[in-house]
Amino acid sequence: MELLAAALSAACALDQDGSAGQPGRAGGPRPGRRGRSTPNPPAAAEDSPTAAEASPPAHPMTADSWRNLIEHIGLLYQEYRDKSTRQEIETRRLQDSQTDPEESSPSEETPPETEPASTPESKAAPQFNLLRNSNSRFNLWQDLPEIRSSGILSILQPDEIKLQEAMFELVTSEASYCKSLNLLVSHFMENERLKKILHQSEAHILFSNVLDVKAVSERFLLDLERRVEENIVISDVCDIVYQHTVDHFSVYITYVSNQTYQERTYKQLLQDKPAFRDVITQLELDPMCRGLSFSSFLILPFQRITRLKLLVQNILKKVEEKSERETTALEAHKELETVVKACNEGVRKMSRTEQMISIQKKLEFKIKSVPIISHSRWLLKQGELQQMNGPKTSRTLRTKKLFREIYLFLFNDLLVICRQIPGDKYQVFDSAPRGLLRVEELEDQGQSLANVFILRLLENADDREASYMLKASSQSEMKRWMISLAPNRRTKFVSFTSRLSDCPQIQCVHPYVAQQPDELSLELADVLNILDKTDDGWIFGERLHDQERGWFPSSIGEEILNPKIRAQNLKECFRVHKSDDSQRRKLGSRNRQ
Repeated sequence: MELLAAALSAACALDQDGSAGQPGRAGGPRPGRRGRSTPNPPAAAEDSPTAAEASPPAHPMTADSWRNLIEHIGLLYQEYRDKSTRQEIETRRLQDSQTDPEESSPSEETPPETEPASTPESKAAPQFNLLRNSNSRFNLWQDLPEIRSSGILSILQPDEIKLQEAMFELVTSEASYCKSLNLLVSHFMENERLKKILHQSEAHILFSNVLDVKAVSERFLLDLERRVEENIVISDVCDIVYQHTVDHFSVYITYVSNQTYQERTYKQLLQDKPAFRDVITQLELDPMCRGLSFSSFLILPFQRITRLKLLVQNILKKVEEKSERETTALEAHKELETVVKACNEGVRKMSRTEQMISIQKKLEFKIKSVPIISHSRWLLKQGELQQMNGPKTSRTLRTKKLFREIYLFLFNDLLVICRQIPGDKYQVFDSAPRGLLRVEELEDQGQSLANVFILRLLENADDREASYMLKASSQSEMKRWMISLAPNRRTKFVSFTSRLSDCPQIQCVHPYVAQQPDELSLELADVLNILDKTDDGWIFGERLHDQERGWFPSSIGEEILNPKIRAQNLKECFRVHKSDDSQRRKLGSRNRQ
């Protein structure tokens, strides 16, 4: 949503165009959090005497060392992000295969034969060895020359080493992201041939405010860079994330909200302008792009803002509880969540408006017309089902088909029942508010009535009760319709396992793009609670990091079998969201006062 070898030529080309590795190094103090001073090295050192005794002396990192590191990050952000998420998957697989995740397995303690004997960092974070031994350049904090020569790894506790890696990944991934943004601008947006082909309005829709996004990223990276230069044992990064999210990250909302128009314009240009298609194809073949598509560059800002929230969550899982660093991580996470929600809402609003206009044009009402377009209405599910014709008698079976096709449009507040007519139109013959729908499973009565359920309209378009016996194409489709039509009504199929302490879980090992409104788009390494599953390969799940629910094919994931890993995932999830709820209650209380 991408692994290729590093290419120094790409880094050089980016540097010539103002690489993110060398942003303007303005002087002055680094910005702290609004209304409070920026914390100095780890607050845990103040909270715990043991931590204070173990706290290493300051080891500044020279500007030249930092620039050298940034310039030699060998992965574009798409590659970096994919490599990082695949590593999360491999780490979880390793943990899941262990009897007790708290105990080190022999594979953890014994490095490959080419590596020196057991080291503190290999014990603290064995999964990093997989990255170190890979062919592509993936920079680790504990691989820095300053770290290896300082002896710090023998002083720090394993948990602190893991925390340092988590913070360092946030920094280096931002540098990689800057590289990709620079390539989007210099290689695509500023290409002279492309400029001549695109009308000004088309270019504006296609690239939106990417220059603002790029400037914000460079400013953000500059502050992260200063923090790392202060001390190679990083004190914190979440305070910087918080400040930039509050002050600058609104540019992401503007960019991402334009996504619907961006995608439509791009498809239209590919179809209507062969010259545009030819130029894009040639630009994509340039070695600098590493085989990545133009569209993968266009979606960078959306990918980054969502990934940044997950990186802060990862830091939050590793910081000391009730410490200053936990507080800053919670504040940063809360602000990022606000921006991500605004981005998602912007995308949904644009796409929903267009979708509702399209549906309205297709409907012809046989009954009293119902206004479809509304700012508070959106489509939940649509599709064809089979309706039983009349009572089940031998005469009926002999004279006509037992079922006939109908088409349902289910909105968040309304159900519209239609029959398809020529000209890609739908004739509406009944409707009902969604809150007045009830579903009931039909007991197994043979193959002809398999996947059949009863839909009751407590009050339909004629202000009376009506019932429909409906047949779905599969078991999963029947379940999906039943849950969508009446989500708050208990049926045999609705599971409540998410409330249990040991809910089944699955991790995503193949990305998935939702095909229907009731489906959930998934990215690599997403972890979900399994709420329901069907015999024909579909799962209804709840993603842990944002609690979004939806259906997805079981083939894209691997079930997490180790109960201790499942419990650990839930604990980390509750820590993030419970703390967020607590922060919101405190804020609400202060506002009321």
